[in-house]
Amino acid sequence: MQKRLYDKEPLNKLFVVNKPMFVSSNTYLNKIKRKYRNKKAGFSGTLDPFACGCLIVAFGQYSKLFNYIKKTPKTYRAVIWLGTTSESLDIENIISIEDEKRVDESLIKEEIKNLIGTHEYYPPKFSAKKIDGKRAYNLAREGKEVKMKKSSMEIFTTKFVSYNHPFITFEATVSEGSYIRSLAQILLEKLNVKGTLSYLNRLNEGMFFYENEKDLNPIDFIDLKQNIYTGDKSFFEDGKKISLEFLENKEEGSYIVKFEEFFSIIQIIDNEVKYLLNKVKL
Repeated sequence: MQKRLYDKEPLNKLFVVNKPMFVSSNTYLNKIKRKYRNKKAGFSGTLDPFACGCLIVAFGQYSKLFNYIKKTPKTYRAVIWLGTTSESLDIENIISIEDEKRVDESLIKEEIKNLIGTHEYYPPKFSAKKIDGKRAYNLAREGKEVKMKKSSMEIFTTKFVSYNHPFITFEATVSEGSYIRSLAQILLEKLNVKGTLSYLNRLNEGMFFYENEKDLNPIDFIDLKQNIYTGDKSFFEDGKKISLEFLENKEEGSYIVKFEEFFSIIQIIDNEVKYLLNKVKL
């Protein structure tokens, strides 16, 4: 008798996968779910189909943690193909390929360095941005009109990697909500040339790097202060109301409370304690 696809016990697992190019994040997640035969899974930080690289995935109870883990800043490696124009600002929807003048390498290095700072820009219409609940790239592929709202992105660091005409390779560490295809167009405007991205790889999201899908301890990535509970542990085990007097830190805010076998995320507000997530197994 053939085994069912999801016949294993629910699995708590936090890890990073390496999404390939030209596959949507959702499609690749489904492949990972089949690989581990676990139905309850989610990912954080959608990568456009054109892009590859670091995608954070969580199974089981850990899929509820995405709001509490630190995923910034993000670092990307990008390759610009000079002389190529594209409706999607990448090689998915190329309009034309023409010879482009060579650019002085010292100027490229200077302008890549000058990208550090804050930029206002319009995200590409072929992007994972949502418009009325739908991905912009799906609407664009259907030929529908897509109006993107102006956004801002902060560039923390940049790195020139190489220039082998007509290809410029660089890296950038950026804030949440940044689009490297738009950043590439800002760079191309400064260089007074045309081009589009031919490659985009997300190297990391905060402290998350691809390491052969190894298990990660969520405690190491949760961006909350730890609070100490001095009362009876069974109150957390049974989901009972927690008294503020048994918490070491009584200031308003969200905290993680860690025990040997599990942890909980709580919030103190108006001198009351409520659970945000309770009894997440370690």
